[in-house]
Amino acid sequence: MTKRRVVLTGLGAITPLGHNAADSFAAAAEGKNGIAPITLFDTADGRVKLAAEVKDLRVEDYLDKREARKMDRYTQLALIAAGEAIRDSGLDTAQEDTSRIGVIVSSGIGGLGTIEREHLKGLERGFDRVSPYFIPMVIGNMAAGNIAIEYGLNGMCTCPVTACAGGTNAVGDGFRQVRDGYADMMVCGGAEASITRLGISGFSSMKALSESSDPQRASIPFDAERSGFVMGEGAGIVVLEELEHAIARGAHIYCEVAGYGANCDAHHITAPLADGSGAAACMRQALADAGMQPQNITYINAHGTSTPLNDKGETMAVKLAFGEYAGQVQISSTKSMTGHLLGAAGGVEAVLTALMIENSIILPTINYQAADPDCDLDIVPNAARRCDIAAAMSNSLGFGGHNASLILKKFEE
Repeated sequence: MTKRRVVLTGLGAITPLGHNAADSFAAAAEGKNGIAPITLFDTADGRVKLAAEVKDLRVEDYLDKREARKMDRYTQLALIAAGEAIRDSGLDTAQEDTSRIGVIVSSGIGGLGTIEREHLKGLERGFDRVSPYFIPMVIGNMAAGNIAIEYGLNGMCTCPVTACAGGTNAVGDGFRQVRDGYADMMVCGGAEASITRLGISGFSSMKALSESSDPQRASIPFDAERSGFVMGEGAGIVVLEELEHAIARGAHIYCEVAGYGANCDAHHITAPLADGSGAAACMRQALADAGMQPQNITYINAHGTSTPLNDKGETMAVKLAFGEYAGQVQISSTKSMTGHLLGAAGGVEAVLTALMIENSIILPTINYQAADPDCDLDIVPNAARRCDIAAAMSNSLGFGGHNASLILKKFEE
């Protein structure tokens, strides 16, 4: 079967660095840090004081105020990013067969903030007083569902729930839908809003989060002094489209989606395989899907969480997958600036990677100070680089052993 070419024609993001894709990318190119003291709840009795929040957000500037009250924050963020991506793509649904346009948007946790608020209300006022919108606010598929409803998109609509790999799974699964002829366009990505007392406390109890009080030394991927990740929130959404369909309607093409790999370590509920072999196999799968060799990849957007296990294991995985070329490929972790957006991470990182290819800039791993011999690859420390990027890989690794790798390349007719 002939595989159709898939291009990326729309970008949308709301992140700790900005309220849209362009502002988020510009801030990242300047090496700005989106990590700051938590304001969404009182941290006086907690060990973790920092997170990467979406700042100064007035939801009513983007969404109908009455409708927004029926949505958890993660769904609100998803709709804001999707609106930007769809506008950016120039999609006019009145001119399209909407049964050929689908939605795949991940969330790792769903409406955690709503669960906390409504449970407290139930304890205080009786559980018969819980909101009638409680269930549709908290379930993880409602970001995807609300996007489909808002834009009348009648194709496949689903939600990968694969923890921190979910956003990349969403984009990769959407790529396959278009490439294999099931859809002409897909709206894909992830959204998350888990900076809540329970969310932070849960990750803190398992010693996954940085307890640093210094925003410049909290999310420090590949640094020898790294001690855990910093929770982030936001959404990243892309519009994928079959090439001839995009050309016919005169769409702007950011880049081409070339390959996708997805597998599982099948090892442990939270820890990756120590030797990186599972992630390496996923990267090799993506390269084979794209018909590429390691030397075809200019840059890798690493999962790079700033945890001791992840960054060491991911370094080993790159060495296994890329062999002697591992020392030449440029790698960075944008989580040094955005924190870790869980199920939204892969969506945001797909947006940032597409803009790196478009603008010939590699975003840095900021706040890097202490070299770690176990993380000895070129991590583009502290400052962005000008570089023509022929092809880039974006990696996401999730609790449960989920691995996902996406390859984007410069578009050539």
